[in-house]
Amino acid sequence: MIIWRHILYRHGTPFLFSASVLIFIFLLQFIMQKLDQLAGKGLGAAVIAELIVMNLAWMVVLAVPMAVLVATLMAFGNLSSANEITAMRASGVSLYRMIAPVLISSLLLCYLLILFNNHVLPDTNHRAKILLTDIYRKKPTFSLVPGLFSQEIRGYSILVRKTFEQSNDLEGVTIFDYTNNAVTTTVTAARGTISFSPDYQKLIMDLYDGEIHEINNRDLSRYRKIRFQKHRIAMDAEGFEFQRSQESAFSRGDRELSAQAMAAIVDSLRGLQNESRARIAQVMRQDLDGVFAGARPPLVVPQPGADPPFAALMRAAVLKNVIDGEHTRTEYYGRQIREYSVEIHKKYSIPFACVVFVLIGAPLGIIARRGTFGVAASLSLGFFLLYWACLIGGEKLADRALIQPWFGMWSANIIIGLLGLYLTFRTARESLTFNWSTILKFVPKQWRAEEEPNP
Repeated sequence: MIIWRHILYRHGTPFLFSASVLIFIFLLQFIMQKLDQLAGKGLGAAVIAELIVMNLAWMVVLAVPMAVLVATLMAFGNLSSANEITAMRASGVSLYRMIAPVLISSLLLCYLLILFNNHVLPDTNHRAKILLTDIYRKKPTFSLVPGLFSQEIRGYSILVRKTFEQSNDLEGVTIFDYTNNAVTTTVTAARGTISFSPDYQKLIMDLYDGEIHEINNRDLSRYRKIRFQKHRIAMDAEGFEFQRSQESAFSRGDRELSAQAMAAIVDSLRGLQNESRARIAQVMRQDLDGVFAGARPPLVVPQPGADPPFAALMRAAVLKNVIDGEHTRTEYYGRQIREYSVEIHKKYSIPFACVVFVLIGAPLGIIARRGTFGVAASLSLGFFLLYWACLIGGEKLADRALIQPWFGMWSANIIIGLLGLYLTFRTARESLTFNWSTILKFVPKQWRAEEEPNP
């Protein structure tokens, strides 16, 4: 147990560090991607913080398996470079016993990630989607550019000659009011101020020293002019406030459901698919029975006086339309089944990558005999690319019905797992050599350890 605690300690700290770094990278990428959609909308810090927290869930799901690989490489690389692996082997401790504590912890981590994928991730994805939709609906902060007409307020066109950065004062205000179809109203003022109501439902303009010109659109001879010293206009301003939508107003997609909920949907879709196939068989059987019995098929109502060839063509056309409609419906159900099946297997295959990465990381760390973060990240990069290429490619191929959904989602685990078992078996027998100088050429100099690895 002392050896187990020592190995887990050497593995735990690199895991936390690498997981933090990977989550930070994902977070930075997310912020850069959404920055142009968030900037200039006057969102509060609480809303932006909530959006980041809601999106941390999928970042954790992706970062944890990758952190397991980096941490395993660092842990066993450090043990190997310090000759602790050699000492434990000399004491009769096999490589399998050294890997066992990390493998057990990865199985526990895999189980926790599965629970997280089915109970936490769907809700956070759903809330993040609703929050992003509400943010997209919010209009940018209202602004007036001197000398340019602003039509951000529905039914109004506003022109100002001068604005002041340090206040809401305006000079040379002209407002065209189109809210009343019967009357066109033009308001001019020498100066004024602009503000929003507390609930952002109204844009309020206080105008001073101006005139109101009204002309009847039906009778152009009816014209009215009003001079004022102070006049207030309250305009309806929709979309400038941030409004939250109800969660029940949005339907949930496949990434916003648990595996159990998607399995229930797949069962219902298969039932509908079977019903559609049964209707095709029933229609064809009824048509053939009608032909052989000499009776009129139930799908066709022939017109009086129609000749037999025309009636036969009409019957064939109607039958084709019915079968094509049912066949299209069956294909749609099949696509939905494949998409949901892919997401179901993904909820289990990604967490299981924690176990697979331990199998590949432990022998590679021992062989490389380097435990720095740079070396571990360099060695992990190729396996990350292989894993995600297989995962994304498998998803696309499974959605197109070229391969089975389970194989598309588990092929990466199968390939890397088999390679990991082979390396573990060969390393345990001490029959695998590794040319470290070759791989060292691809590692940046600032990431290399100062000392050369032991032979």
